[in-house]
This record gives sequence, structure tokens and C-alpha cells, in this order.
Amino acid sequence: MKSSHKKKTKATIKEEETSLSEPSSCHFFNDLPEISAYRSHLLQWYDQNKRELPWRTVAMTEPDVNIRTYAVWVSEIMLQQTQVATVIDYYDKWMKRWPTVENLAAATLEEVNQMWAGLGYYSRGRRLHEGAKKVVSDLNGQMPRCTEGLLKLLPGVGRYTAGAIGSIALGQVTGAVDGNVIRVLCRVRAIGADSTGPVVTEALWKIANTIVDTERPGDFNQAMMELGARVCTPKSPLCSQCPIQTHCHAFRKVSIKQEQDSKRLQSKLASKLNTSVPEIENCCKFSKFIL
Repeated sequence: MKSSHKKKTKATIKEEETSLSEPSSCHFFNDLPEISAYRSHLLQWYDQNKRELPWRTVAMTEPDVNIRTYAVWVSEIMLQQTQVATVIDYYDKWMKRWPTVENLAAATLEEVNQMWAGLGYYSRGRRLHEGAKKVVSDLNGQMPRCTEGLLKLLPGVGRYTAGAIGSIALGQVTGAVDGNVIRVLCRVRAIGADSTGPVVTEALWKIANTIVDTERPGDFNQAMMELGARVCTPKSPLCSQCPIQTHCHAFRKVSIKQEQDSKRLQSKLASKLNTSVPEIENCCKFSKFIL
């Protein structure tokens, strides 16, 4: 019994992944007006509810593109597998000590490890240090100016990190798919297949690159992450507070299911009442015997 269940599950997942490889009105955004409305609703919510974070302030106010890119890069590496609240103090201390990529490159690895103590995953700090030295020695101190360059030239920078830095610091029109964004997109487009599979991963990146706001790509990507972290949470999501609820297929499916279940329950209750309550004529006949 167990083995047949596993086979069925794998077959279902394979079928779902196959369906994602072809355009679908359910799993993808194909309507331009809906994309425009989605962007507008999300960014309006973000502007009103975003957290004031030091790296966001730098991204918005720092005119020097080299410092801005470096600052966002540091924040993204620190935020890997670490909560925002924990990162803030470390980030502030780091940027105060090494405000530029040249400053970091001149530091020793021992100093970097001391500054990183408590954040965990020390390899992240080492990769930042290695990357800073590479930028200074190989790139004349200039941080890469595009997403592709960030991905190819900086150690420890993967597809998501390059997309995040590129959009936030450089204004590159690219999506950024992290764990929070995966959850939001899977719910919004009702994708039930394994999100770690290659077909689904590519589908999610395709969706992210389709809907990212072309004028405010950095804010849009941060809004998606913020939504996943604070509203579209793994457990007990706050759907009533979601700015993109009208675009969410999962919410729609759940609402329909709840409505159907409610009607079935009401029907069962009505049926029980009808069979258990005697007719009024019978009540009258019975009352004669009592009298």
C-alpha cells in the first residue's frame, strides 16, 4: 500500500511539472492588465507597510553606485539563513568599520571572522572577504554593474542574490526568487508541485521575471519578500491583510471549498431537522392523547 501511494504521488508531481512547462492561464500571468494591477496593489502596500531597514536606506539614498552595490551585497549575504532582526546590528557595525569594498579588502580574515562571530555559517563572511579582494585586485575596485556580472564574478553569489543586488542597487529589471517569494508565487498561481524541482524552479523564475515592475524592480522584489515574511507566512497566513488577495488562485480555491463545505453542512443539518421534527398534524393528534 505504501509503495503504490508513493508512485501515485510521484506521478502526480510529474504531471503537475509537465503542465508547468506549457503556458497556462492558471499558473502564469498572461493578462497585462492583471500584471499592472498586481504591481500597483503590491507596491502601494509596500510603501505603506515596509520596514525601515539600514540597507534599504542605503539603497535609496546613497548616490555612489559602488558603495550602494557593496552595501546591498553585504546585506544579502548576511540575510542568508539569518533573521532580519539579528542581522541589523551586525550590518550596522560591519558598515561602520568597512564602509567600502576597499576597506573590507584591506581587512584580515581574522578581523572578518571576529566581526562575523554569532551570525553563524562563517563561510559567508569569508566569501565576502574573498569577493572584496577580487573586486579590488581584478576589477580595479569597481563592483559589477549588472546582474550577470554579479553572478559570474562574485564568490558565493547565486541566481537569487545576483537578482536581488542587481534590482535593488542597480535598478536591473530582473526577478529575485527566494524562499518567501517561492511561497507567494506558488499560492498566487496555485502551484502544488514540488517547488525544488527544476521545472517548477524555472517556472517560478519565469513568473517573477514577467511580473517584476519595470520602473521599481528593487522595491517590487523587496515587496514580494516582505509579503512572504509578514503576511503570506508558512503557517496561518494573514489572507485578510493581503494586498494581492484578488490575484491569488489558492485563496480563491480555498474560499470556494469552504463555501461548498458550508453548503453541504447546512444541507445535512436541514435534512436531519426535517427527519427528526414531526409534522404539525401529528403533533396535534398526539396532544389529544395527552389531554
